[in-house]
Amino acid sequence: MDRLTSMRVFTLAAQAGTLSGAARILDMSPAMATKHVDALEARLGVKLLHRTTRKLVLTESGESYLDAAQRILADVDEADAAATAQRTRATGLLRFNMPLSFGQRHIAPLLPAFCEAHPAVTLDLGMNDAAVDLVDERWDIAVRIGQLHDDTLQARRLGTCHMSLCAAPAYLDQHGIPRTVADLAQHNCLGYTLSHTNTPTEWRFGENGDVRQSVRGNLRANSGEALLLAALGGQGLVYEPNFILDESVASGALVALTLDHPAHELGGIFAVWPSNRHPPAKVRAMVDFLVEQLKTCGA
Repeated sequence: MDRLTSMRVFTLAAQAGTLSGAARILDMSPAMATKHVDALEARLGVKLLHRTTRKLVLTESGESYLDAAQRILADVDEADAAATAQRTRATGLLRFNMPLSFGQRHIAPLLPAFCEAHPAVTLDLGMNDAAVDLVDERWDIAVRIGQLHDDTLQARRLGTCHMSLCAAPAYLDQHGIPRTVADLAQHNCLGYTLSHTNTPTEWRFGENGDVRQSVRGNLRANSGEALLLAALGGQGLVYEPNFILDESVASGALVALTLDHPAHELGGIFAVWPSNRHPPAKVRAMVDFLVEQLKTCGA
């Protein structure tokens, strides 16, 4: 017999005065209610109820057990209610991991509106470009950019990640403007160390990334922001997502370059979370919010 169900039958029987009354409340047969109380008494090794044809009388052991059982069942009901509330109402701590540049430029400015709409949610942000293990590190949700390969995660697309090749006017004045992918071999190419496709020693171009060019440069970093600052200072060429470069290109601080093959697109921008048939309401709320706010995001 399930111990909690037996405990609930006992407490209701004590309150109702009959086992049949407890059975009606729990939608079970009187015979099954009797079995639950018998199983509970057998497990405890004590008599809890004196049963007559008319009524039930608690034994001394039954009275003390009733108080403890009622407290335990109240705690269980409270825990169940709290868990259900997390599924139906956005509440609690939401641990949210995202790439640094995209997080700073596109996510962080949106968060005041999210917090205003969901005041019962507390956000814990992690911003870094290295991939994290959501389950082991206990992240509720993350933003991933590129191709998704982890089938243990659920995902929803937020946008597309476009790439550009750029340089400062001062660099181009001194070193010339590359016209073809092959020309990159003669230029200082600033390398991003966390990419699996455009590494510090090889950049890919073409719709499918099948045009590969060996590159070299005097700076490599695990931060797109650091490479942007170096490019703005005229140090070399930078090949990065538009969400990092757009403002600098719009201001004229960087020049977007067109070669004989188009830039290789990284893929999509996704919200991902651990696979769960019933994700908490706080996760669903954040995903829906991001989809709505970033629906025009062609990063």
